Amino acid sequence: MKRVLRPSLQAIVALVFCYTLATVRAQTAPLKLTKTIALPGVEGRIDHFAFDAAGERLFVCALGNNSVEVIDLRKAERTHSITGLGAPQGIVYIPELDRLFVANDKGGIFKIYDGKSFQAVGEMDFKDDADNVRYDSATKQIYVGFGSGGIAVVNAPDGKQIGSIKLSAHPEAFELEKTGKRIFVNVPNSRHVAVIDRDKSEVVATWKTDLAFANFPMALDEANHRLFVGCRLPSKLVVLSTESGDVIAKIDISGDPDDVFYDRKRHRIYAICGAGKIDIIEQTDANNYKALTKIDTAEGARTGLFVLERDTVFVAVPHRASQQAEIRAYRVE
Repeated sequence: MKRVLRPSLQAIVALVFCYTLATVRAQTAPLKLTKTIALPGVEGRIDHFAFDAAGERLFVCALGNNSVEVIDLRKAERTHSITGLGAPQGIVYIPELDRLFVANDKGGIFKIYDGKSFQAVGEMDFKDDADNVRYDSATKQIYVGFGSGGIAVVNAPDGKQIGSIKLSAHPEAFELEKTGKRIFVNVPNSRHVAVIDRDKSEVVATWKTDLAFANFPMALDEANHRLFVGCRLPSKLVVLSTESGDVIAKIDISGDPDDVFYDRKRHRIYAICGAGKIDIIEQTDANNYKALTKIDTAEGARTGLFVLERDTVFVAVPHRASQQAEIRAYRVE
């Protein structure tokens, strides 16, 4: 007679416990995928985003596709493509002007578009590699990283360049102080963070990132005087004091980070990484940080945008193999 094997009570309890724990973790995950917006026909790398709060629109630099994709968030669909660009990288939308400003790698052309018709209304020529873009609403000035080492200053209302700041090499991500006059700039080829005085239009300090290199993305916690620098070699989030330039903390993150955002409401940092993860780091206080969790995305999904007023992290997923290009929206829990 064959013996019938019955699962022990302990095994059943263990299975129930594991299932319950997995369910609880899923329900309490810091980010929850709520929407996927298809980008049919979009090929190649996808770079940075801009957001129109009043119009509920998302503007996406489809760098490899030489286009800017316009997403209607109410309809959850793409409604327009601005084509014929030269590898668009950085972008800003200015609502009071209803203008869209797009920085292009090829030729360094900085294009200006009407926010309704999407017709070109102006452009500037920065010669090469116009990249990250930031807007200072107080002064109505746009800052554009470009070339082998410069940040251009543009007067937004008339779209004219009014200044330039020299750097030692090409600038990647940078952040503007709102209550101060400094700009913090990642300069990976020089292996430092440059500190610019906007009044002087010059670099006044350079800070090292403690043997973590390829510093591309950046975020700023101005209230706590902390700068978050995403490095790729090795993959680390480096926390710097904006008062001293000292390294406060280093946290391991997933590979190929290209966008980093600070959530001041929840005291978290979101690192969007091309390895197919969103790394979430918790800020216990200004000096203490811990890795909270990693959210799976897709291979090559390295850019996005955190919109605090919508409690949403948007992530760009490029077309790779059977995975089609799309924008994913994750609700922050």
